[in-house]
Amino acid sequence: QVQLVEPGGRLVQVGGSLRLSCAASGRTFSTNAMGWFRQAPGKERDFVAAINWSGSSTYYADSVKGRFTISRDNGKNTVYLQMNNLKPEDTAVYYCAARSRIKYGSTSSNIDEYDYWGQGTQVTVSS
Repeated sequence: QVQLVEPGGRLVQVGGSLRLSCAASGRTFSTNAMGWFRQAPGKERDFVAAINWSGSSTYYADSVKGRFTISRDNGKNTVYLQMNNLKPEDTAVYYCAARSRIKYGSTSSNIDEYDYWGQGTQVTVSS
């Protein structure tokens, strides 16, 4: 069993930066690949970034490549998403997710491969 907790929503101006965090409970965090997804109003939940179990490999959606960085601290059971140069189209609810079915998993953009989800945190980028 994995529980993922994300702190509350944030409002940031265009061009600004924000770091999201996701704290995980459970002893399997260090062997789980993790991901971030986002969902804008009226749209499907989309892949943003993924990181493998050790943090040695990352993968990004084209829309955020070069602006967002995913990282993890297995000692703190936490995964992060550093977001720079934010744009209005980045406004969405952001969800962290864990792939617990595969130990020592690699990165994945496939939403169906993630079986635990955080409650989501609202990010609003205003101009």
